[in-house]
Amino acid sequence: MSDVLMYLEDFSSGQKFNVAATETLSADDIKAFATSYDPQPFHLDEAAAAQSFFGGLAASGWHTAALTMRLLVKTLPIKGGVIGAGFEEFRWPRPTRPGDVLRVEVDVLEVKFSQSKPQQGFLKHRVTTFNQNNEPVLIMTGNLLVPRRPQT
Repeated sequence: MSDVLMYLEDFSSGQKFNVAATETLSADDIKAFATSYDPQPFHLDEAAAAQSFFGGLAASGWHTAALTMRLLVKTLPIKGGVIGAGFEEFRWPRPTRPGDVLRVEVDVLEVKFSQSKPQQGFLKHRVTTFNQNNEPVLIMTGNLLVPRRPQT
C-alpha cells in the first residue's frame, strides 16, 4: 500500500487503480474458509465437487470477496480506511479455483460530495477481481465513504 493517503478530492470519475499485489488460493485455503463460513460439498471435497455444478473444487464466492477486500485495501490507500457504504452489484461470473492468482482493478465511476456532512463524501466504484488468465471472477459495484481533505 502507498504511504500517501488519499482523500475524496484525490479521486475523479474515470480513474483506474490496480497494483501488483496478488493473492493465490490453494485447495487447503479453500477448504479452511469453507469449513468455517460456507460448508458446502463443492467447497470442501474434490470428489463431491467433481459431481457438482462446478465440476471441481471451487472457492466460496465469499472467500473470493474476502480476498478482494484484502487486495482493495492494498490498492486504495484511503485516509481512514476502505469503508463500504452499500453495494449495487455483486456477481461471480466464474468460480475461483485452487491455484488461481487473483488481482483487482478499481474503476472510479463517480465522486459525490456530501451536502449534509461536508467533511466527507462518496466514491462510487467498480471492483473487478481477475484470475491469472485475466478472466473476471468477481465484479462488484458500490459506494465507499471517503473523508474530504481537512481545510487549513
